[in-house]
Amino acid sequence: SVLPSPAPPSLPDRFRMFRSCEWEVLERSLNILQASDFYWGPLSVGEAHAKLQREPVGTYLVRDSSQGNCLFSLSVRMPAGPVSLRISFQEGYFRLKNWFSDCVVQLLELVVAGTRNNPLHFDEMGGTPLV
Repeated sequence: SVLPSPAPPSLPDRFRMFRSCEWEVLERSLNILQASDFYWGPLSVGEAHAKLQREPVGTYLVRDSSQGNCLFSLSVRMPAGPVSLRISFQEGYFRLKNWFSDCVVQLLELVVAGTRNNPLHFDEMGGTPLV
């Protein structure tokens, strides 16, 4: 399930400078992401985990990353509690583990489809597979 987000503000202004082709990818992806019901914007990891703690396992949200080298984080309610995974942005693509896309929402769709048959394992999740 998805934890619905509040109404998003205008485009975030905290992002580093990008080449024009990267900015176009980022801006398009942000517009799509802000139209989704799972983007929370500048939510801290503690706030995200507190919100997810009360939700069923598998509920997720996307938020702005507090890490300077990542734009977004995917926070997921796992059986042992919430975890957050960084979504990187390199050379015009958003990346999570072995998946990549020029759109965050498409990246999440790839991950959801791909983990149905091949669960992901992240060190941050203590060996618990992400399905």
